[in-house]
Amino acid sequence: MTVHRILPSEEAADLLGLATDLADGELAPKADDFEARAEFPRDVLHTLGRAGFLGLPYPVEHGGGGVPFEVYAQVLEILAQRWLCVAESVYVHTLSCFGLASFGSDRQRALLLGDMLGGGLLGATCLSEPQAGSDAASITTKAVRDGESYVVDGTKSWTTHGGVADFYVLYCRTGGSGARGLSCLLVDAGTPGVLPQRRERKMGVSSSPTAQMVFEDARVPADRLVGREGKGFLIAMSAFDLGRLSNAACAVGLAQAALDYAVAYAKTREQFGRPVISFQGMGFMLADMATQVAAARALVLAAARLRDHGKPHSIEAAKAKLFATDTAMRVTTDAVQVLGGYGYVKDHPVERWMREAKLLQIVEGTNQIQRVVISGAL
Repeated sequence: MTVHRILPSEEAADLLGLATDLADGELAPKADDFEARAEFPRDVLHTLGRAGFLGLPYPVEHGGGGVPFEVYAQVLEILAQRWLCVAESVYVHTLSCFGLASFGSDRQRALLLGDMLGGGLLGATCLSEPQAGSDAASITTKAVRDGESYVVDGTKSWTTHGGVADFYVLYCRTGGSGARGLSCLLVDAGTPGVLPQRRERKMGVSSSPTAQMVFEDARVPADRLVGREGKGFLIAMSAFDLGRLSNAACAVGLAQAALDYAVAYAKTREQFGRPVISFQGMGFMLADMATQVAAARALVLAAARLRDHGKPHSIEAAKAKLFATDTAMRVTTDAVQVLGGYGYVKDHPVERWMREAKLLQIVEGTNQIQRVVISGAL
């Protein structure tokens, strides 16, 4: 189905056109095979990096694309419509650059940010722990100052790009208990004592590596501290809005893919002498799916535009994440239903999309946490 978009400039339209061409040429033909083999598409990320897609929402002076977030969100949607793994990798990397871009020193940005935003390096974020997920203030991984270094010990969970990233944004404890004791370090993947564990065996998005990261006496130069000591919790909370909106944009793309596939199938599948889309029960189901996808897209873009205009948008980002990912789960499930038995077999991609949608309701704060955030604001 054609999505009619109102874009802020001709340059934005050209960017979305390039994203569509790359997604159709580099992502869509590879998704099924790579997911079946659980193979990470690093070469695809290199291609997107060379095209400038790994630093789109950051200022040009830092090496980014200077793209408004409402445009970046639609790029993610287009990528996710063809292959969620790649869209997730783009936003995970982009998110890993946030702390340095927003809170780093001028010297740090001059030395490091260009390669990060230019796609030469791939990033990851180490926040969650086995006993610290949504409650980031209970992080226990420690970083003890020793001369010109920090010595880091601890275990991080659910690290996307764990074992394949070139650098890790590590949230760790440099002070006392609670939020005020957390700091943020930028850790090179080759640092001795940085030990990726085996990849998790996941329900979906199998091409995206997720792993625990163990830090054993890992010595990190003190000049890799992002911001001040004790600033880590603020950096993490500020990054949540970016992560939630990015996740929501991916959910819209995944839901749009499922809707398009279900509509195409229902128009060609015949029962009782006519296409099944002509039966009211099927037609109404597809109508609800289409309406939910459009509503999710509108919520994402409304929150993105608030961000672009410097307005408070944390609650709107939580609403967008909640609604868009619940929509993706509902629409992909209904797409399986539209295909009937064919939807349940791997000859068609809808069963994979349904499994992938579940992830989006969990990462970047579960949807139960989004409801806590929204209700608290009321």
